[in-house]
Amino acid sequence: MSELCIRGGNRLVGEVTINGAKNAAVAILPAALLVDGECEIENLPYIDDVVKIKDAMEDLGAITSFMDNHTLKVDASTLYSHEATKEYIGNIRASYYLLGALLGRFKKAEVCMPGGCNFGVRPIDQHIKGFEALGAKVIIENGIIKAYAGRLVGTKIYLDVVSVGATINIMLAAVLAEGTTIIENAAKEPHVVDVANFLNMMGAEVKGAGTDVIRIKGVERLMGGKYATIPDQIEAGTYMMAAAMTGGDVYVRNIIPEHMYSVSLKMIEMGIHIEEGDDYVRVVAPRELKATNVKTLPHPGFPTDLQPQMVALLSIAQGTSTVIEGVWDNRFQYIDQLKRIGAHIKVDGRMAVVEGEAKLTGAKVTATDLRAGAALVIAALRAKGETTIKNVKYIDRGYEAIEEKLTALGAQIKRRADK
Repeated sequence: MSELCIRGGNRLVGEVTINGAKNAAVAILPAALLVDGECEIENLPYIDDVVKIKDAMEDLGAITSFMDNHTLKVDASTLYSHEATKEYIGNIRASYYLLGALLGRFKKAEVCMPGGCNFGVRPIDQHIKGFEALGAKVIIENGIIKAYAGRLVGTKIYLDVVSVGATINIMLAAVLAEGTTIIENAAKEPHVVDVANFLNMMGAEVKGAGTDVIRIKGVERLMGGKYATIPDQIEAGTYMMAAAMTGGDVYVRNIIPEHMYSVSLKMIEMGIHIEEGDDYVRVVAPRELKATNVKTLPHPGFPTDLQPQMVALLSIAQGTSTVIEGVWDNRFQYIDQLKRIGAHIKVDGRMAVVEGEAKLTGAKVTATDLRAGAALVIAALRAKGETTIKNVKYIDRGYEAIEEKLTALGAQIKRRADK
């Protein structure tokens, strides 16, 4: 166990390079289990969730090897098991993608119920609905999801709610099914498109990803090849807000600027200068920011995974801001930790009212989930004195080398053994 110690007050200046997208990587790796042969996946973030998914793939019989920290070679031709039931697999939310991949590959799958960050009810009913529509029987016994099908046959599936996980999982199960599958009310997030692009590169026929209707024509097999994941939209947004929090001047590189539009526009409303290039944004922030209102929504709306970081940033803005969580029902559990650093926030259901111009001071706090941990880091960069953040394991699930990157920008941040 380790903790992060941050002495606030330093202005961030310089350049930071963004890694591959966590949310894409943890779906593309299971998708590689559908490939009858060898593939190379580049631009992977070297984070805990990626390593655990890789380990799970090996336990199922796949041969994997890191060519470097960001490129993984996968040979799934040796895959022999449809059971991903070891305890560690249930600790990550993305484990449910193994269900769709194994069901597509073997027409049967057994996977631990997914874990991950706890910020409210995160049902998998839409996943199950999709699998059953394709012809599978799904039951849950003793914490294990079991899906079996004599054959999978394409059909039309309408998602009752927009779900990234269900959209991707149904795609994984459908690419080798008989006939055509149509997913209506599909999620449009960049990592949904990235998974579809990976599958197509391997020989699948997926059309419409990025719109609310996706069509998948089943094929007999997927072949090998190379693919590079997209940059991480959420990591990029986190560093953009870290720069703004400190009145900094930072180039955030290796990104797709159009993925950042909803974030950039809100930051511009706050008085922050955003300069956009082909594969970067430059963030130049004044010390005094303006309040604004935010509501998280499915893409192309403001990402829920950047809501805690935005709340931290709004805590120092001039005026009163409101933040409405439009995706999850209980994603404000971290607020008490921000209050320990000096933020003035009141929560009413899915709405947080942030009274700005808080004078942040160092404190001992605990990350309650991945993005909450990132929010505490952002607040600590501004706070007077030293902040100690425990439960760094959450932050490590989604951010590679966060202390090294922030140190290179001028922050005072160190990792040490948890006392």
